[in-house]
Amino acid sequence: MRHDGRKNDEMRKVSFVLDYLDYPEGSVLVSFGNTKVIVNATVEESVPPFLRNTGTGWVTAEYSMLPRATHTRNRRESSKGKLTGRTMEIQRLIGRALRSVIDLKKLGERSIVVDCDVIQADGGTRTASITGAFLALKLAVDKLVDSGELTENPITNHLAAISVGLNQYGEAITDLDYEEDSAAQVDCNVVMTEKLELIEIQGTGEEATFTRGELNQLLDYAEKSVTELIRLQKNALALRNVSKKQEEPVLKNHLLIATRNEGKAKEFVELFKSRGYEIKTLLDYPEIADIEETGKTFEENARLKAEGIAKELNCLVLADDSGLKVDALGGQPGVYSARFAGERKSDAANNAKLLHELTDVPMGDRTAQFHCTLVLAEPGKESLVVSGELPGMIGRIPRGNNGFGYDPLFIIPETDKTLAEMTSEEKNKISHRAKALQELDKKIDAWLGEKTV
Repeated sequence: MRHDGRKNDEMRKVSFVLDYLDYPEGSVLVSFGNTKVIVNATVEESVPPFLRNTGTGWVTAEYSMLPRATHTRNRRESSKGKLTGRTMEIQRLIGRALRSVIDLKKLGERSIVVDCDVIQADGGTRTASITGAFLALKLAVDKLVDSGELTENPITNHLAAISVGLNQYGEAITDLDYEEDSAAQVDCNVVMTEKLELIEIQGTGEEATFTRGELNQLLDYAEKSVTELIRLQKNALALRNVSKKQEEPVLKNHLLIATRNEGKAKEFVELFKSRGYEIKTLLDYPEIADIEETGKTFEENARLKAEGIAKELNCLVLADDSGLKVDALGGQPGVYSARFAGERKSDAANNAKLLHELTDVPMGDRTAQFHCTLVLAEPGKESLVVSGELPGMIGRIPRGNNGFGYDPLFIIPETDKTLAEMTSEEKNKISHRAKALQELDKKIDAWLGEKTV
């Protein structure tokens, strides 16, 4: 464990406050633990001399650390008459990073200047600045698009940055604070896009050399952190967009189905439309990142989605988690049904693994259930949880061309058909999700009538 209790691959608490100031076109207060940076983006209708009359825009950055950002007061660099080499290097890095994810031709002949002012430093100021600078840039560009000054969004990708390194014991760690940075054997700053494409790696052996294998581990840690940072960026943007549109504390007549699958959402529409709800899905909120399903049970995963999104969007949310439980395998694959054969989801691979696991199991012992848990959540209220199961048997060979997932192997004993041999109408009448919906229909009116906390 690290001195602040974090795991080696765990970041400090990260937060973004958007529209922090009134005047800049984009403004963000970014916090990485105790490191805090104010980032402002300014749009100027001019470009450097070398770009005049080219129709091409420019993005640049300035960086500074305020006098009392550290334990003792430092003199302002302006009072010294010149910038330090460190300041020049950092602001050039920020500018290069931002220019890598924007089409300057589409920006037109204008400049966006991003100012990064560190108001409190506790390690990782350049990576916090870069991560916040992208958000400020995006806010400024969105304003140009919304006003009609730009007809096409020039931003091509999200980006973020993180510090990683080897501590004094030679262990890889991520998001170093000042205490860790000052004692680190190796310090490395990594800038990446949402596609995990590298923009820049700044790796230095401060007290020791490091191997190719150690560098690979540091980059693995960086990938994990950048993925999480971009998820947090997108959630901050989504919350801003929702709060701009939202006038009431809770959208009383809106229900969000926590899925991007239109087919799945249709199954819920009739139940809720009859009660006067306008149905939305995550397709209506594309900037909300997928919530990682880290629960050990179907209910835990459904709660993570429903309650997490309900809190973010301040509205009624319905989420489900479904999967296959095979008795001979102790309930597996369960919550890991979609990735039973590995993180890269594949129906064919999952079915092949299931058949392999049941190779020596006789037909009479191949009982299984499709399970669905639904969670209906609203801010300030205890969630409603219901579930449904469809019993069946696991066949020895796939049959049928309809459905998806494990449907070609799941036999309904009463009909001797697999779900993949049934029509959609037949399947939807008996499915685990249909059974869960029936339970929801029985309980929802009483739950909706309860007062929120």
